Amino acid sequence: MSAIGHRRAHPIIGRCRALLIVAVVASSSLFGQVAVASADEWRTLPTDTPASADGSVLDRIEEIDGRQLNMYVYSAAMEKVILLEVIRPADASVPRPTLYLLNGAGGGQDSATWKAKTDVVSFFADKNVNVVTPVGGAFSYYTDWQKPDPTLGLNKWTTFLTEELPPIVDATLGTTGENAIAGLSMSGTSVLSLAQSAPSLYRAVGSYSGCAETSTQPGRDYVTFVVSARGGDVENMWGPPGDPDWVANDPVVNAEKLRGIDLYISNGTGLPGHHDTLNGPDVNGDVGVLANQVIVGGIIEAGTNQCTYRLADRLNSLGIPATFDFHPTGTHSWGYWQDDLHNSWPMIASSLGI
Repeated sequence: MSAIGHRRAHPIIGRCRALLIVAVVASSSLFGQVAVASADEWRTLPTDTPASADGSVLDRIEEIDGRQLNMYVYSAAMEKVILLEVIRPADASVPRPTLYLLNGAGGGQDSATWKAKTDVVSFFADKNVNVVTPVGGAFSYYTDWQKPDPTLGLNKWTTFLTEELPPIVDATLGTTGENAIAGLSMSGTSVLSLAQSAPSLYRAVGSYSGCAETSTQPGRDYVTFVVSARGGDVENMWGPPGDPDWVANDPVVNAEKLRGIDLYISNGTGLPGHHDTLNGPDVNGDVGVLANQVIVGGIIEAGTNQCTYRLADRLNSLGIPATFDFHPTGTHSWGYWQDDLHNSWPMIASSLGI
């Protein structure tokens, strides 16, 4: 783990921007296929149905097992019910804090999820925290879009995650009201933007392999190609280039709003590392899968590496403390994000007082 002044990445990384654009479009295998979840009715639905001020409300709860729940919350802003996958604390006899854990570009609507690709359930088995993961928001950047999109629909995720959802989660799960948020890839950008939108909501942020900047040319390129990878029109999100929303949602420009929040920000270089082997996670001896992870995942991670160094420079110039974990190797893949979650947990737990 390193401080902000860590050495620069290998010089080959600086020449990968054009390849990154191709890689983002080609990376459907990193996102996976649509999955379906089901569960039995939860028997302890609160008598007084929790709701938020704007009319968002707890719809229902389903029990997966003694520690896992599915919560369904109606979002007034998005006019639909959102599924939330919940892992309950090891000891829920007293109020516990909440970690909002966001999936990547697929929004949990695919097979590339924290639950499917990591040990998240067993990792939190002995930890006293509510882990809440929304399912939805694929390719949306978990932000408030200016307009509904013909392909990606009505997206008001900043409103949902920072205003509508927290009071419902707190009332339903009996939390302490203390929160942290973490995410990877697309949501590695989003968690920083959400924190700057509601800085008093989160005590800690974990951002893994995200590209924090959105208003620079490379930042706009990354956002545009992620959104368009599933047919979305980025101008429906933040308008055309030059629209103030591109700047308003840029955590680098608005870094001052992150002051006082504990920050853990990680990135690899894109060079193959210890998870990029035939016996690595999700590779299962498949040469094609490994090649995709090394080539496509390597290019994407190299691009986010550049963004992360620029964020480090910005925070350093403002005197805002942050923990930066720049890995000497590592591709844009789940083995490294599992490591990042594990490595960032002590800081997040300390911030939450557990």
